[in-house]
Amino acid sequence: MSDIDPKSLIRVAHENGESTVAQPLDLGARVRELRKARDWTLEQAANQAGLARSTLSKIENGQMSPTYDALKKLAVGLEISVPQLFTPPSKGQVNGRMAVTMADDATQKITTTYEHALLAEALTTKKMLPYRTRVRARNMEDFDGWVRHDGEEFLYVLTGQIRLFTEFYEAVDLKRGDCAYYDAAMGHNVVSISAEDATILWVTSLV
Repeated sequence: MSDIDPKSLIRVAHENGESTVAQPLDLGARVRELRKARDWTLEQAANQAGLARSTLSKIENGQMSPTYDALKKLAVGLEISVPQLFTPPSKGQVNGRMAVTMADDATQKITTTYEHALLAEALTTKKMLPYRTRVRARNMEDFDGWVRHDGEEFLYVLTGQIRLFTEFYEAVDLKRGDCAYYDAAMGHNVVSISAEDATILWVTSLV
């Protein structure tokens, strides 16, 4: 990937390893949690689900058990599956997250070999780190050795042609529409082999 450490770009949350005992799920509390995560009022959520406001209020307060038809309506309104209604979120999970990065709004990180545009930067506990990158390097001598870091990595060529060098494989040439997925702990570097600087989409998993 890049010659900058992905972990230096955003903070990565780590689990503290504490064990927990599973508790019975409170469906009403779960529905309320999902509604509030979307910043919806009771009335807005009821309209989305096609239910009466009073019905949704009773479900959230545990005053009635919803029929399967009502559960399906709730799931459709909340844009999730029925099983997800009964699945508590994992520790630290935020429901309904989304980040939009307009083409001209991405934060730029420029090095001697790459120009990175950081995508979805507003999300602080991502499990993936996406970049759009202009590849300026033209040969391996442009790098100070191999780039290595934790996680796995996916790259997709948007424009131009690149040569992907990896520590344990022969170099491979990729053109627009080609892609590669590899272990990022393995040494890797990318150079442009087209007349113009190539551009690629990079996605790194964070571990």
